[in-house]
Amino acid sequence: MIDAREPIYQWGQPVVALVDLINDGSYPKLDEKALLAATGVRGEIVQVGMHTEAKVPVYLVEFPDGRIVGCLEEEIGPV
Repeated sequence: MIDAREPIYQWGQPVVALVDLINDGSYPKLDEKALLAATGVRGEIVQVGMHTEAKVPVYLVEFPDGRIVGCLEEEIGPV
């Protein structure tokens, strides 16, 4: 059994995209593979959840354009 990994970031924390965040189909009004947030764009964590199967934290990050994107820890970093 895999133990759940504890989140390293908190709600309200400013973060930056470490990689280009690409639409995986979760934004139906945008083309799949559309750029959601470019590397280096700052955002703020608005919710912290857990991927139930993988048992890893998932962060909802709001970027300046108002888009909220689900991110993994390796996709974001502290500002």
